[in-house]
Amino acid sequence: MKPLSNKVALVTGASRGIGKGIALSLGKAGAKVYITGRTVNEGESASRLSGTIYQTANEISELGGECIAIQCDHVDDAQVESVFDTIVRDEKKLDILVNNVWGGYEHYTDGTEFWNENEFWTQPNSRWDSMFQAGIRAHFIASRLAVPLLIEHQGLIINLSFFAAQRNDKGVAYESTAKCGAECKISSGHRQLPH
Repeated sequence: MKPLSNKVALVTGASRGIGKGIALSLGKAGAKVYITGRTVNEGESASRLSGTIYQTANEISELGGECIAIQCDHVDDAQVESVFDTIVRDEKKLDILVNNVWGGYEHYTDGTEFWNENEFWTQPNSRWDSMFQAGIRAHFIASRLAVPLLIEHQGLIINLSFFAAQRNDKGVAYESTAKCGAECKISSGHRQLPH
């Protein structure tokens, strides 16, 4: 018995990491899983991290699940809207949205002392922009598009954050603003969907 049979889920940012793990678990539990991510070819990630949306989709299939991978850059609203248009056209419903997509990880591998920030005012604005645009804002946009589909099925939105918001040693842009903002968004937005 698969507890999520006949359920439709969307996991944003599922090329690797926790997004991939969640997508695999949802697929294994019987949900039809839509996943998004920017990386479609190994070695072409902006962060140079391994993993692609198609690798995740193949692994879900190997577990006996069903997955549809859609390339999407969540800073482009038109691409995000296209993802939801596809789900509306093909499924006419959504039961679970997992907001996992996050930006800014390119700084892991570009030689920037990302975790040893001394003066936040010396850091490029692009670091904040990538974290906010492909993080907090991306979660909000996906949630706004998902709610009309979720209401009818008393669906669930899961927003992922990180305990970095409770620390002070990983940089102003990452912890004090972006991850803390994600936690604030989660706690202030935690309400039951109307029926």
